[in-house]
Amino acid sequence: MTDPNFDHDSHMRKAFTLAREAADRGDRPFGSVLVRDDTVIMADSNRVVTENDIRRHPELHLAYRACREFDPDDRAETVMYTSTEPCPMCAGGMAKAGFGRVVYSVGSDEIAEFTGNEPSVRSAEILDGISEVVGPVLNDTGRQIHRDFDW
Repeated sequence: MTDPNFDHDSHMRKAFTLAREAADRGDRPFGSVLVRDDTVIMADSNRVVTENDIRRHPELHLAYRACREFDPDDRAETVMYTSTEPCPMCAGGMAKAGFGRVVYSVGSDEIAEFTGNEPSVRSAEILDGISEVVGPVLNDTGRQIHRDFDW
């Protein structure tokens, strides 16, 4: 899981592609991939608007799927790459899933700047002692996705 030979940029860029796809179909620009042994094993993008379901954040949906499909030891060997730092709801679901690491591009403090909302509780606080949280990664590219979105 912590192998420096992981293709970190490629995994984050896949999350960016999913975020752009979400925005193109009318959802907010968020995308995530779940990786094990440097291979994407699950991917999802935001579908809150198009599925009329407030739970369809990609991080939360991947945590739900991972809990159904993998045992705790397998989940602990995964890394979630996500275009934007998980919100408190998603981080709570991810805490239950017990992923080994979470890597994000755009911080929740930065999203607050784009949306005009107050910053939320940081995911590292919620995931403390459960998942290592790393970010921001490829921040300029991630921020551009949000600049392009009509917040």
